[in-house]
Amino acid sequence: MHPAPSVIVFTALSGLGFGLIFWMGLGLPDVSGMVVVAVFATLGLGLATIGLLASTFHLGNPQRAWRAFSQWKTSWLSREGILAVLTLIVFFIYACCWAFLDTRIAALGWLSSALAAGTVFTTSMIYAQMKTVPRWNAHSTTLLFFLYAAAGGALLAAQMQVAGVLLAILAVVQVLAWMQGDGAFSKSGHTIETATGLSGLGKVRLLEKPHSGSNYLMHEMMHVVGRKHSAKLRMISIALTAVIPATLILFSDAGHIIAALVILLHVVGLFVSRWLFFAEAEHVVGLYYDKR
Repeated sequence: MHPAPSVIVFTALSGLGFGLIFWMGLGLPDVSGMVVVAVFATLGLGLATIGLLASTFHLGNPQRAWRAFSQWKTSWLSREGILAVLTLIVFFIYACCWAFLDTRIAALGWLSSALAAGTVFTTSMIYAQMKTVPRWNAHSTTLLFFLYAAAGGALLAAQMQVAGVLLAILAVVQVLAWMQGDGAFSKSGHTIETATGLSGLGKVRLLEKPHSGSNYLMHEMMHVVGRKHSAKLRMISIALTAVIPATLILFSDAGHIIAALVILLHVVGLFVSRWLFFAEAEHVVGLYYDKR
């Protein structure tokens, strides 16, 4: 699928933001003082909000984004929006009490963490429930969204040892997800025969293109990444996102400079990973155009 910048920013930054909110809801980092708490809280709220706002730029009519909240019974996107707003409201109250009153209300914190985790889950389900994209339609999609959010949030919350373990797990799960995803389309049974409903007539082939120009489906649903480029980007992604940061954390003195470097590497790798997440996704609509 077309890796639109808006959805890359949305999934990357919102995951980091809600990941940090999750850890802060549990009382981590264990800090006090208005300035210190406000810095962490502002970072979590800011990343989550910027990520959510970025998602509206992918809409045909961003000014109507508010209507997405009305379809909560059937739409994971709508559920995500509702949970995200609730998370931000509850966490804002919790952070204000922590920063200005020097009082951490545990119940509000736990609720913030639960809502943040729920928001990440609903974000993942926007993609994981899509049977038309076999690479996404797997439990690994949800697991990876949780791991990226938890690991990235732990880094921002200065929980380096926990982050190191989570990044090591993330590296393994990401590689396994790529391996599973590479064969997902062929295993799904989707072919040009099933897409056209002509499987009973034998082998189907495209006589000529449906139209001479491009259209919305071709622009949004089809994006081809060369195998060589994909392999290189995967190596860069996994190295920057997880392997190098985990190694630095687990086998070196995680001082302020190392911590800053680890966060920078992780964020850069995260954006590469998110680009691949969308660019490598093969939508079944491509079968109509003899492309995947």
